[in-house]
Amino acid sequence: MTKIKDLIKELEIIAPPALQEGYDNAGLLVGDKNNTVKGVIYCLDSTEDVIQEAIEKECNLVIAHHPIVFSGLKRFTGSDYVQRAIIMAIKNDIAIYAIHTNLDNVLYQGVNEKICQRLGLEDLKILSPKSDLTAVEICCTDAGAELTRDLNNAISNNELSGQETNFTCIDGGQQTLIKGQFPSVLKGLVAGLCNTYSGSISNGPIFSSVQGKTNKIGSGMIGYLEEEMPTEDFLQLVKNNMNLQLIKHTNINTETIRKVAVCGGAGGFLLRKAISQGADIFITSDYKYHEFFDADNKIIIADIGHFESEQFTINLLCDIISEKFSSFANYCTSVKTNPVNYF
Repeated sequence: MTKIKDLIKELEIIAPPALQEGYDNAGLLVGDKNNTVKGVIYCLDSTEDVIQEAIEKECNLVIAHHPIVFSGLKRFTGSDYVQRAIIMAIKNDIAIYAIHTNLDNVLYQGVNEKICQRLGLEDLKILSPKSDLTAVEICCTDAGAELTRDLNNAISNNELSGQETNFTCIDGGQQTLIKGQFPSVLKGLVAGLCNTYSGSISNGPIFSSVQGKTNKIGSGMIGYLEEEMPTEDFLQLVKNNMNLQLIKHTNINTETIRKVAVCGGAGGFLLRKAISQGADIFITSDYKYHEFFDADNKIIIADIGHFESEQFTINLLCDIISEKFSSFANYCTSVKTNPVNYF
């Protein structure tokens, strides 16, 4: 029987909770992680209508991109949409799990890679890498080879390490020394694995900082079209492939597009990174009027809408889980939770 915690483990291999921003509230928001999964609804926003959909489809887990709760609730009187959704979920024994900025901050199987795939971009890189590296030394009396193997497997399976991961075991006779380095956000994973071998460890793990950043963790993404395209043709491609009604954009300052920067959701904080890395266009959302001036004729800013930029995250989450588990039903929500309408 598949438990809620089994799904959480799978998702957090891809996007560890430590990757979420300080303001965020990702994770299990409602429910018992030890409950058996009966069915799952995937959505961007776990609104009342989505919870009702879960009830009707006999699902007891909602996996959302956006947390329905960002800050502490002091009352549960049903006075707003957040309280009403939480009350409805609790009454019907429906768990709510959110995977938000931690899913924004990964290179593989994250929000931004999904956008890039929709646009046909290649040679993808993180636009603004943000994680430093940590080194570790562990002295073992035995089982050194086994722990080294498990460390390499555990870290590489996170899809966050790549060439930065390389644990080696140095045989010193009566003792062996394990050395390696990994993205700092995975320190808890390494410490936990070492704890399972505590009877074989005589000293360590001893952690230390390493200069440099991993290229698989951070904000936004940048990549290339296979071939240069006329700017207006590319904007039409974006409109078609992202299912848009409209695109708000700055002046077209280039006749063709080849290098493209993207950030799902509100990505204005990455504009300088996009300009400095030579992007022809920056695709994101939530730009205010005066912020469009910041393009300064150096780049095209294309605001495609918050919901619109992240809508395919729903399919991404469903695909991740349905490929690993088959004992319950998976549904991409049929509820359109976008609060913005166009006339």
